[in-house]
Amino acid sequence: MSRVGKMLVAVPQGVDVSINEDLISVKGSLGTLLRPAHRLVKVQNEAGKLSFTPLDESAEANAMSGTMRALVANMVNGVSKGFQKKLSLVGVGYRAQAQGQKLNLQIGFSHPVVKEMPEGIKVECPTQTEILIKGADRQVVGQLAAEVRAFRPPEPYKGKGIRYSDEKVAIKETKKK
Repeated sequence: MSRVGKMLVAVPQGVDVSINEDLISVKGSLGTLLRPAHRLVKVQNEAGKLSFTPLDESAEANAMSGTMRALVANMVNGVSKGFQKKLSLVGVGYRAQAQGQKLNLQIGFSHPVVKEMPEGIKVECPTQTEILIKGADRQVVGQLAAEVRAFRPPEPYKGKGIRYSDEKVAIKETKKK
């Protein structure tokens, strides 16, 4: 059995987990998340702790027990605390502005770039050069942050672009004559 799969997931107060044969539902203060249950993993809720047991001794069942445990742990964390990604804009004239469910970026193109946020995701701009993407689903938050970063990734010579707040950009030396 995988080491990750052996660990139990503690369900905090205010989080409701329901397990069907083919669907796991986690409901909390920040929303509801659904995930299909894997056919090789048995999920049990025992007194506020979730356990994940492989149904057979195959390598796939063993691996999927750890994967399901990690995914459900992220769901429980997401509906109770939530996830966030912070992006920074580096460059002269680069600005971001949150307008409801839209993120308006001015990042050196001849036109503003507008990114629509999906349901359940909040976007904030504490300053003109910072973007905070918040939500309950870790995968969606990370994917949106990657999509926003992809509009103008940091370039290696001056470091201009959109980067994660904790990202270190290695600056290259310019060509010598």
